[in-house]
Amino acid sequence: MMQSLGEIDDLPGKVRRRQKKVLMIATLEETQTVQRTDSGTVVASLDAVSKNYGEVRALRNVNFTVRAGQVVALLGPNGAGKTTAVKLLLGLIPPNSGKTRVFGGDPTNPQNRMRTGAMLQVGKVPETLRVGEHIDLFSSYYPKPMPIEEVLAAAGLEKLRDRKFGDLSGGQRQRTLFALAICGDPDLLFLDEPTVGLDVEARRALWEEIRRLVERGKTVLLTTHYLQEADALADRIAVINQGEIIAEGTPAEIKAQTGGKCIRCVTALSMESLLKIPGVTDAKQDREAVEIHAREAEPVVRALLARDSSLSGLEITSAGLEEAFLALTQDNGENANRQN
Repeated sequence: MMQSLGEIDDLPGKVRRRQKKVLMIATLEETQTVQRTDSGTVVASLDAVSKNYGEVRALRNVNFTVRAGQVVALLGPNGAGKTTAVKLLLGLIPPNSGKTRVFGGDPTNPQNRMRTGAMLQVGKVPETLRVGEHIDLFSSYYPKPMPIEEVLAAAGLEKLRDRKFGDLSGGQRQRTLFALAICGDPDLLFLDEPTVGLDVEARRALWEEIRRLVERGKTVLLTTHYLQEADALADRIAVINQGEIIAEGTPAEIKAQTGGKCIRCVTALSMESLLKIPGVTDAKQDREAVEIHAREAEPVVRALLARDSSLSGLEITSAGLEEAFLALTQDNGENANRQN
């Protein structure tokens, strides 16, 4: 039977301290059990949040939500406000105005922090400690951490357990920081540019681990410059530019905002001739071929074949997330410049 604080205070010094620690962990575990979120529940949000760094406005009246059981990707060019949004939700910085909530409360609340894990874009840990020692240390901060063998396997670090952090390559360091983010078995995981420096194989392995976490009911907020990564992982995408959310939706919905087709071919036609074809919105040289962007592919292809019988290497693809991202952020920048 659990003792009360009053009963513990009557015990000798060492026993009292040990029993208080047991009681604190038990209380946190009980809190976690009660507060587990259902799928679809809002687990993190920015409500009309603005954040300034001196005269620089990093975020402007941003409304943003992250729902349980999803991967939400926050995309934007450098300096758009992505990392500021993550730091606000982690409780590392306060907003100038608006409200920041995690699990319905203050992100600095210890009970909420026990349920979050983070891998920041710039992460530093002591270089003299070994990989396994780092994981042991970080795991001790949580009441119910993952077994270290599971953490090592998830991050692909089984053979590096006894390697000092300072002796790791850039990609190995990234995998170690990912291990530290997940070792507490958090309900909400913040991943800020997690695959920077990883090779293709390691990046794909990390994607698979993120998918497994979500299958277990975890929630992931991802920021990345790899648009293929967002397209492959995200249930929802929010595009931020100049401190404002300018688009939100599923990857398909974001891509549909620009629409159109990309036609790639080898042609003898000049760039001037290509741009004069009805329906062509843009064209550019791509090594030996050209890339032509059009609202509809069929009439443009018929015009190309009619004007160049030697045309070859014809490929037609739908506009991807990269095209949508560029169109959204460029339009937003042009509109902002016109307003200022």
